[in-house]
Amino acid sequence: MAIFLDEHSRVVVQGMTGSEGSKHTRRMLAAGTQVVGGVNARKAGTSVAFDDTSLPVFGTVAEAMEKTGANVSVLFVPPAFTGDAVIEAVDAGIGLAVVITEGVPVHDTARFWAHAQGKSTRIIGPNCPGIISPGKSNAGIIPADITKPGSIGLVSKSGTLTYQLMHELKDFGFTTCVGIGGDPIVGTTHIDAIAAFEADPETELIVMIGEIGGDAEERAAEFVRDNVSKPVVGYVAGFTAPEGKTMGHAGAIVSGSSGTAEAKKLAMESVGIKVGKTPSETAALARALLTS
Repeated sequence: MAIFLDEHSRVVVQGMTGSEGSKHTRRMLAAGTQVVGGVNARKAGTSVAFDDTSLPVFGTVAEAMEKTGANVSVLFVPPAFTGDAVIEAVDAGIGLAVVITEGVPVHDTARFWAHAQGKSTRIIGPNCPGIISPGKSNAGIIPADITKPGSIGLVSKSGTLTYQLMHELKDFGFTTCVGIGGDPIVGTTHIDAIAAFEADPETELIVMIGEIGGDAEERAAEFVRDNVSKPVVGYVAGFTAPEGKTMGHAGAIVSGSSGTAEAKKLAMESVGIKVGKTPSETAALARALLTS
């Protein structure tokens, strides 16, 4: 099985006609994803050729869903327009909106996150690599050829660390890998993904990758303590980050002792999560648990 995305998912790409949208649509198709069309109001009624596939371009997400049965949207939309694009997808009732765009203003994210509350759309991102269920579907920019289907569930704030752990644990493989993004506000949290992995019968072990800043990892640790029966392995990026400096992701800033890698590591270990000091050590901990 898989969480949030599987072989039956039908994907539309908002921004498919742009350079990034076009490039990654081709990669998603090559991975076996059922991409069924794109959305661009200015190019509605046209089509785009991808090798031996031609995909239609629709004027709205609602039209794309009506004509193709799409239930997932991947957004490659410039930051200034991302907020409105996500709200359009939510209003159309899409089941999953994967927001790849980096640099979305936080107030725009807050606006579309609030707009989605109580509605049927799950949002992943923004500023994320997307989600992949290896061998089934790939919605976003995660490389599809660095791992295989297996029994690990992975949730991560960092795109590149997602790829590294996928590669280092490719001998075991993954049910689903979710890159939630590193912005201060994200649509899907560590807790959301961990709860789904706990409920998935084929996920035997969960890997959680966090980073400095905020308290998301501490809250996830409390959730694991109270709700999760499966083994969890963690890693926190940023052990050497200087205090008070924003590091890469917009949410990766430490103030005093709050949000430090060491504080997050201690919180996770206090509830039984095994935490590696490096990605490779984290992979070794997961491998030991799976083979014991």
